[in-house]
Amino acid sequence: MIPVCPTTALPPGEAIRVEADEPIAVFNVDGDLYAIDDTCTHQDASLADGWLDGCTVECPLHASCFDLRTGKVSGPPAKAPVRTHRVVVQDGMVYVQAEPAADGVA
Repeated sequence: MIPVCPTTALPPGEAIRVEADEPIAVFNVDGDLYAIDDTCTHQDASLADGWLDGCTVECPLHASCFDLRTGKVSGPPAKAPVRTHRVVVQDGMVYVQAEPAADGVA
């Protein structure tokens, strides 16, 4: 598991970028924590820098929106979803269990 931060360092409505083999973004949506691949599938932009609206994050470059629960994209210009990852909170710390990339997918 990848250590992210103490729970107190990620208040509701905020996100944090985690450096990993593939960067991961962790979001706090009203106390529920979600993790997805941080890079937009349309162009190289950090989704942690995007705008959070409920369980949806909007890419800061071209406004593609991704569901934090499923990774699905809701509209162009992005067409491919992002991976979701398991978030674990233990002893006041947030951790991410990164999901492996599918064969042939970066």
